[in-house]
Amino acid sequence: MYGLKQALRAWFAKFSSTLAQFGFLSSSHDSALFIRRTDRGVVFLLIYVDDMIIAGDDASGIFEVQHHLSQHFEMKDLGHLSYFLGLEVSQSSEGYYLSQAKYAFDLLSRDDIIDNKTESTPLKINCKLTPLDGTPLVDPTLYRQLVGSLVYLTAT
Repeated sequence: MYGLKQALRAWFAKFSSTLAQFGFLSSSHDSALFIRRTDRGVVFLLIYVDDMIIAGDDASGIFEVQHHLSQHFEMKDLGHLSYFLGLEVSQSSEGYYLSQAKYAFDLLSRDDIIDNKTESTPLKINCKLTPLDGTPLVDPTLYRQLVGSLVYLTAT
């Protein structure tokens, strides 16, 4: 099925039905979030492409889900969550902390703008730009990637 347009949809349908057989319900807010409630507690499973987070207050339920999924899919347990989709996750006795410092630093490093001078107002006030101003970028794809990454950074 690799390479076919419908491959992702078919895989997600198989994955969803496997979870449904185990008692998970899809969240009405996010189709990638699955929830299983039992008298022992609740287990959450969030999937993004082929990565997933399994969390909850039912440790034995989490183990059962991992075992059930490993019977149907090839899986690797990477241990406790530390980094997922640009979010750093750390835990203390007070709770969980989320940070995007590494994502932001990697973004700046990737585009080689780590040591650039900052400006409080990069353009003069009331500056009117036209399409003919300045020199065209050598690689507009780099600009599009940077803007997309910055949008993701601010949206998350």
